[in-house]
Amino acid sequence: MNKAELADRNRAKAQALHRTSIRQRIRRASLHLLAHIPAKAKTAHNQQRILLIRPDHLGDVLLTTPAICALRAALPDAEIHILVGEWSQAVLTAYSEIDRILTLPFPGFTRQPSNGVFAPYQLAYRYAQQLRNTGYNCAIIFRPDHWWGAMLAHLAGIPERWGYNHPDTRVFLTHHIEWHHEHAIVQNMRLVEQWVDKQRHQQINYRFPVAESDRLMIDALLFEKRINRENPIICIHPGSGTQTKQWRESQWARVADVLHKEWDATIILTGTKSEYVLTQQIAAQMKYKAHNLAGQTTIGQLAALYRQSHIVLGPDSGPLHLAAAVATSTVALFGPADPVEFAPWGAADEHVVLTSDIACRPCRILEWAYEHTALHPCVHDITVTQVLDAARKILGKNNSFME
Repeated sequence: MNKAELADRNRAKAQALHRTSIRQRIRRASLHLLAHIPAKAKTAHNQQRILLIRPDHLGDVLLTTPAICALRAALPDAEIHILVGEWSQAVLTAYSEIDRILTLPFPGFTRQPSNGVFAPYQLAYRYAQQLRNTGYNCAIIFRPDHWWGAMLAHLAGIPERWGYNHPDTRVFLTHHIEWHHEHAIVQNMRLVEQWVDKQRHQQINYRFPVAESDRLMIDALLFEKRINRENPIICIHPGSGTQTKQWRESQWARVADVLHKEWDATIILTGTKSEYVLTQQIAAQMKYKAHNLAGQTTIGQLAALYRQSHIVLGPDSGPLHLAAAVATSTVALFGPADPVEFAPWGAADEHVVLTSDIACRPCRILEWAYEHTALHPCVHDITVTQVLDAARKILGKNNSFME
């Protein structure tokens, strides 16, 4: 089928997947019944104690941090606790604005098989008791559709519960706001407007605090690998949470070779341990040498590396948000996700977003189970020339590398 026919096919499939299924309707009815069961609250804590709930992974958690920082500035005497998955704990330890980080294996976010239909509810009841014993005045659920987190706050008897006007979530909330089609950082800031004055709301502070120990570690690593810092350091993070969002290894290899040749640049490939094979495949297809650091850095060390880099390239993923948070320019390849909501934060000429012109994008379906990636070419359609032109434009802004 041609491109237009493929787009029509995919739009129809995406619409079907976005429809409320019978199972979801049954769950929604059950949640409405559960929401009417009163939960016993612990006596309110004398000091204001706020629980923030964010079940997601690196990128979404980072996009919440401006709201957290604004909340801390507005409520300097409050206790701010945040409940996240273990996978996000290392991201937030860098932020002094948070008094306590709590973790639990959020259902649907562990990337592990389900333990049964009743397991999420059993987990909620177990953790609700722990939260009730701590005692919170307020809970804020940052993910718009996170009914489980809203249910947890309700079961814990937290008297004030804020979130979004989602059909499955709002039944557990005492206050909710409308979802708007805008950047996630702005959405998160709107959720704390109750406490943050309008002037501070307009002054978004998006940054990741790089620890001195991490900076020194990266300094030593660059010295050990004899990397010349007088030339550009270009990082490529080719991995993402799903195959549909990834570009071809051969294309990354071509981009890396051309940028190395044109700018005498050092090419560094980054990724998790599980992405080492992917980065190694890219390095193997290159004509020139690349440094493969996949699986060799912590989140803090990756941030320190990105801060010393001149540009970070990759598909839509958390590490590109990390690069933006340390004021390093990015080139991001977007496919099924919506860049209006999830593009790296910053000026458009510093954070270039590339997309395909296929009409079914963005479908917001990040995982097309049982379908070949060739049927969803929204990332693969982006050309090597597009990526090179975007990278050249950013690198060319620094005249010292043009001499």
